[in-house]
Amino acid sequence: MGRRIVTAIDIGTYQVRVVVCEHVRGRDKYFPKIIGYGFTESKGLRHGYIINSLDIQRSIRVALHQAEKTSGTKIRKAFISVGGIGLDEMHSKGELVIPRADSEITDLDVQNVLRKSEEFVSSKTINKKIIHAIPLRFKVDGQRVLSQQPIGLKGSKLEVQSLFITSFEQHLNDMIQAVESVGVEVEDVMASPLAASLVTLSKAQKIAGCVLANIGAETISIVIFEDNMPLSLKVFPMGSTDITNDIALGLKISLEEAEQIKLGAITEASYSKKQLDDIVLARLRDMFDLIESHLKKIGKNGILPAGIIITGGGSGVATIEDLAKASLKLPSTLGSVRASEQSKSVIKDSSWAVSYGLCIWGLTQEEESLGIKIARKTGGSISNWVKQFLP
Repeated sequence: MGRRIVTAIDIGTYQVRVVVCEHVRGRDKYFPKIIGYGFTESKGLRHGYIINSLDIQRSIRVALHQAEKTSGTKIRKAFISVGGIGLDEMHSKGELVIPRADSEITDLDVQNVLRKSEEFVSSKTINKKIIHAIPLRFKVDGQRVLSQQPIGLKGSKLEVQSLFITSFEQHLNDMIQAVESVGVEVEDVMASPLAASLVTLSKAQKIAGCVLANIGAETISIVIFEDNMPLSLKVFPMGSTDITNDIALGLKISLEEAEQIKLGAITEASYSKKQLDDIVLARLRDMFDLIESHLKKIGKNGILPAGIIITGGGSGVATIEDLAKASLKLPSTLGSVRASEQSKSVIKDSSWAVSYGLCIWGLTQEEESLGIKIARKTGGSISNWVKQFLP
């Protein structure tokens, strides 16, 4: 049996990260060994969207070359993440009357009721592509099924409530084309927040209820879990770059100096600490107000026992935990990546969560560490689907 090696490419607004992992036989597949990695500055992106394809292709090529050099392997296929403000959610319900005389629910019935819920979403999503279909709960004759699957139960009516994660079709096209233009076949695509959750959240946190918030350079992405299921996903067009811009404007300094001050690299008192704190806190409050509004919308504000777990480049801002706790009235912690001992020497912070999570997903036929099974909808390569849109 050959080596089980997968590659993941996380194309973020700030950096492109490539991770090559191998599942070592006899080891836990959820914490594979990192055998290579590469990263470089992202160029040609804005809020997660590609605005210059040649620039982002060059960035991908540089990161891939580093990963090939450190892993000693030629990268031909990869799993990629999709994020940005085009990422969104839709909820849908499907119903099915059980046709058999014995009233027993089969796997085919489950597939059919899931298809019905997806048909409704497909009719409402113009210019969008469904990238994940997640069954949240089933009901048989109006009674909730406590186990994940109703197969084998008896009843006359089967219902399902599903969560669908969507992305703008053109955005997805552009991402896939950018990767395949440098000679790497895209095996499949996963939403960035879900990929990150695989390695930053424990099962206990996901069962109790929590919100994972990734504060990136230009976006904040959140995914809410309860009963080990992702209930909701949202991306907001605000990020840590906005804090840098606010500091530059407020203190009337260059962007480069503002970034260094934000990260704590410049500590000389050439500015009022109170003024700086006021600037940073005002922007962070705006961010947490967005999260709080969404939690209120789905009825989960103030009632997630495992609280908010903060990751991403913006998580390094001082006092962010305390402000999150005060704003959301929830426990607050900084997220870290759960990885094998060997991999921890590579993964220095949570900014690697998406790429490492993608590798874990790629090493399984159906991902079970979400507490659900997100089957890869495209089978083998997604390239056949996307090629119909290319000139």
